Amino acid sequence: MTRRLHLNAFLMNTGHHEASWRLPESDPLAHVELGHYVRLARTAERGTFDSLFLADGPQLWSNLAQRPAGALEPLTLLTALATATEHIGLIATASTSYNSPYNLARKFASLDIISGGRAGWNIVTTAGAEAARNFGLEHEPAHAERYARAAEFLDVALKLWDSWEDDAIVADKAAGVWGDDSKIHPPRHQGTYFRVEGALNVPRSPQGYPLLVQAGSSEDGKSFAARYAEAVFTAQQTIEDAQAFYADLKSRTAAAGRDPEHIKVLPGIVPVIGSTEAEARAKEQLLEDHIVHRHGVANLERLLQLPNGTLALDAQLPADLPSEDAVEGAKSRYTLVVGLARRERLTVRQLIGRLGGGRGHLTFAGTPEQVADQIESWFTRGAADGFNIMPAVLPSGLDAFVDHVVPILRTRGLLRAEYGPRQTLRERYGLPRPANQYLEAALV
Repeated sequence: MTRRLHLNAFLMNTGHHEASWRLPESDPLAHVELGHYVRLARTAERGTFDSLFLADGPQLWSNLAQRPAGALEPLTLLTALATATEHIGLIATASTSYNSPYNLARKFASLDIISGGRAGWNIVTTAGAEAARNFGLEHEPAHAERYARAAEFLDVALKLWDSWEDDAIVADKAAGVWGDDSKIHPPRHQGTYFRVEGALNVPRSPQGYPLLVQAGSSEDGKSFAARYAEAVFTAQQTIEDAQAFYADLKSRTAAAGRDPEHIKVLPGIVPVIGSTEAEARAKEQLLEDHIVHRHGVANLERLLQLPNGTLALDAQLPADLPSEDAVEGAKSRYTLVVGLARRERLTVRQLIGRLGGGRGHLTFAGTPEQVADQIESWFTRGAADGFNIMPAVLPSGLDAFVDHVVPILRTRGLLRAEYGPRQTLRERYGLPRPANQYLEAALV
């Protein structure tokens, strides 16, 4: 088998389950401890994962009562992890809504250089009025406007990463010539959202530019991914939905003039692993028993854009919810959650239990063999190129996956046994190093 499974470790403080911090094994302060993340990164590297990922947002998520809140800035943290690891890719979320292209392009180029070509950028358009108010805005920009800004933002970043040719540095001591100014290409960009004149003040990095990752599944999100993304993190509840998303995104990518093999689709999965199915179910139930439902109700009302006090725990969702077109926030997650509740006729209490582990991502409790079966089925049946592994509890959930599921995937020929020669992150994902756009234009 030449096709190999891609695995990304999505690391979130004490684990993805909102009640994970309440377990006796958990350290409620782990989310701000470097040693915690170093341990997780090295565990994922022991499992020969392609990459690890840190989510982020420019606001304080949830409330302090619910779960560990606040987070270390991801690019800073990944720079530290770059010195503690050798092979694994390092992906950070950064918003196009509340950053400037020049500063962000410089930070990612720096991480790529420091890590030897292992940087990745999860490109997001930030939803929510809370974030908007942190940047002087009364309301979040409209969904379509956020994506229009994101497209221009990325176009500018690509110009900046290409503003140095690969051989711009001469370093000729005898001639007294350090660099060749003719190989510097200032963007001189004048657009709707940005004006950026000069070249980046960092040389072109080992990958050319970082692996470009995207996570939106709305119509705007899929169009953006087809144009730019090289890996897509997605939330899918059923294999049928995952197959439809996979086929649609590959088709859109081809229609955009790109090779569909150059975009990798990685659905999220929250595995709860036990030596028996009963043990796994008991672990899952223990977590669900520790959910504080008032927090779940508040979060669900916020996602569904309902007034406080609308939802009753033992009733189903209201019948008259707005359509996705009327939502300006996280459109695709809204549709996924409502679809899950309607399809399985869940009460609000049951829905909160289902969302507590992965906020809409697939949750799966079972033995290592059952988890491996689920992953293999989606991978071989046109639903995924790999998976975003989201342990419910950290570090124990990642340990269990690496110690018990990874060996099965290796035995089945789905996953590498070792990393082999040193590679960049985009090489690990089977992607070419991008040509410099200014050189390509000169050859036309």
